[in-house]
Formats: sequence, structure tokens, C-alpha cells
Amino acid sequence: MYFLYSKTVLFFILLFGFHSFNTFDIHPLHVSTAEISFNSKQKSIEILCKLYADDFENALRKQNKTKIDFTAPDLHNQMDFIIKQYMQNHLQIAINDKKQSQKYIGFEIDREVVNVYLEIEPAKPFEKIKIEDSILCDIFEDQMNIVHVELFGKRKSGRLNNPNTQLEFKF
Repeated sequence: MYFLYSKTVLFFILLFGFHSFNTFDIHPLHVSTAEISFNSKQKSIEILCKLYADDFENALRKQNKTKIDFTAPDLHNQMDFIIKQYMQNHLQIAINDKKQSQKYIGFEIDREVVNVYLEIEPAKPFEKIKIEDSILCDIFEDQMNIVHVELFGKRKSGRLNNPNTQLEFKF
């Protein structure tokens, strides 16, 4: 019986990596992804950011000191406004050394992930793109942000580990 108990405790220690169970540490991996692609038909740059819903809620709560609930229909317009502000502050893109403004399209929940949709238009094919991605770095010291950029079928990727928040790709 002692052997079974020891294996069970060891399993949970390894599974959760000695993390405490507070609201900012529900899972041991803090990661987001940004997928940036040029749409030649629409002449736009489409951006999809994927974030763990619980982490994103914590960041928005910290920034806004208000109720955050992605699933409440009566709060949807308020969530749109709050998410738009957060993304403007934490994701900047420069194309060929010119800072771009992003149009917030919306968000949706996909299980435990929040998908945030942004767009830059009008846009032309580019030679260089610089991304500053500090999403969730304000609440997690170990935040990792993965960025994928696609232009005419050519894909480049990079990883940002907090406090490093800048990437540049040349095509």
C-alpha cells in the first residue's frame, strides 16, 4: 500500500512540477501563439492569436480590475473593448520598418483557448516584418510566445521567452 501511495504522490509531483495551485498557476506551461499571414486576395495581413483562456482572463482582470468572462453573452461587447485594448498594448507589428495599426476583428472561445482575430489592411507583400509580442508577459515571468509568419507559402517561426519580446523576419 505504501508503494502505491508513493507512486501516486510522485506522479502528481512530476505532473504539476512543484507548482502551487493559485489563480495564476493553474497549469505549468504559459504559452501563446500568433499566426501572421499575408492574404494576397484580400490585400491584408491576417493575425490569429491563441491564448489559454484562464491566463488571458487573469491578465485582463489585472489590467482592468473588472469582471472578465468570455462566455457571458451580456459581457461580449465589454470583452471586445477590453481585448482590443490589451492587444493594442501587447502586440505591435512593423512592416518594412513602418509601424502598422491593427483592426480588431473579434474573439471566440475554443475549449480552453481564446482565439483573437486581428487584421492589417491594406497591405502589400513585405520584405521585413518586426513583431513585438509581450502578450501575458505582464503576469508570467516564464511566458513563452511563439510567432509564425507566412508569406506566399513560405513560413518562418520564432520563439520569444519573457523578457525578450521582439522578433524580426526577412523574406
